[in-house]
Amino acid sequence: MPDLQPRAIAWAETMAGHHGDGQVRAHSEPGGRLQVDRPVLRTQREEWEAAHLRPGAALAVGAGDRAIREEPDPERTCFERDRDRIVHSPAFRRLAGKTQVVVFPNDHQRTRLTHALEVAQVATSIARGVGANATLAEAIALGHDCGHGPGGHASEDAFDAFLPDGYDHGPWGADVVLTGLNLCAQTLDGIRNHSWSRPVPATVEGEIVSWADRIAYCAHDLEDAAAAGIVDLDSLPAQVAEVAGRTRRAQLGTFVRAVIGTVARTGEVGMAAEPASALAALRAFNYEWIYTRPDSLAQSEAVIAVLHALVEYYAEHPLALPVAFIPADQGPQGRVRAAVTYVAGMTDRFAFETAVDLLGWNPDRLPKGIGRGA
Repeated sequence: MPDLQPRAIAWAETMAGHHGDGQVRAHSEPGGRLQVDRPVLRTQREEWEAAHLRPGAALAVGAGDRAIREEPDPERTCFERDRDRIVHSPAFRRLAGKTQVVVFPNDHQRTRLTHALEVAQVATSIARGVGANATLAEAIALGHDCGHGPGGHASEDAFDAFLPDGYDHGPWGADVVLTGLNLCAQTLDGIRNHSWSRPVPATVEGEIVSWADRIAYCAHDLEDAAAAGIVDLDSLPAQVAEVAGRTRRAQLGTFVRAVIGTVARTGEVGMAAEPASALAALRAFNYEWIYTRPDSLAQSEAVIAVLHALVEYYAEHPLALPVAFIPADQGPQGRVRAAVTYVAGMTDRFAFETAVDLLGWNPDRLPKGIGRGA
């Protein structure tokens, strides 16, 4: 055995676990005990939902409404399976390398992955607070941005030029990126329609995620921008500061409670006028001082140029695509769609490195990002 550090030796000694009383434990001493005589199976959880969730909430039933029929899982509800499939998918993992607001974020700024996690936290808080299906809300929230390309929303502008119906990350995620997971119709609908410009989702859980997404990004994008010195929290509109506070924690608490309160009062997913107006004012502030500041617009233009060049290259050279992406339809539109599908799945870094290595792209033309010139 090679020379190992004491910590590595100690870790290796736990390889087989700790044996005792006819079982293997993770730790050397017994821990807590749960008074249970049988597993809590899917059917019992479905019964709990039917008995405890509010009328109008989506209920998990068997294997779920899937495009390809499956057998029910013994332990997990259909929406729990959806959540698990999304979390274990390559598309979800790649969100760690995709822009939320800033290309090349520093160690403290959000990525598209951490954004999805924060949306899931907000969505489940609201869902539990109103008696909706928190597991479905969580699955939708975790998957809602899997259709995003590299470079944030700029990728949508880039890919629009190549597709007759344009590129929208919600439908693209549901109908292209995640189709291989065979998710439930309710989960796909919530992902497809989470943006406010899309049709209303078919479930209240989908509507909850629409609000959770906006609440989360308005609060955390402001926090990131303040930490990076892009904005000064003292410059927040008085309406925002007075109603929701200046910190992410205060803003999330205000807006989450506002949605819960409105659902409890009206049965509809929404907000009362005062907090909704404060949220709109916060979003408008972010648009002016973060999303459309000159450096952000320059970042977007650089992203669009790189992605245009990559799509054009792969459309002209479809055999340069990985085998799984080579289109059966070798006509012009088939090649373009295959190129968009491949490039849209790239992380920021992989897209930019590919442009440099494959296309000879001048690194000085790449997006700069915080700490890299922006």
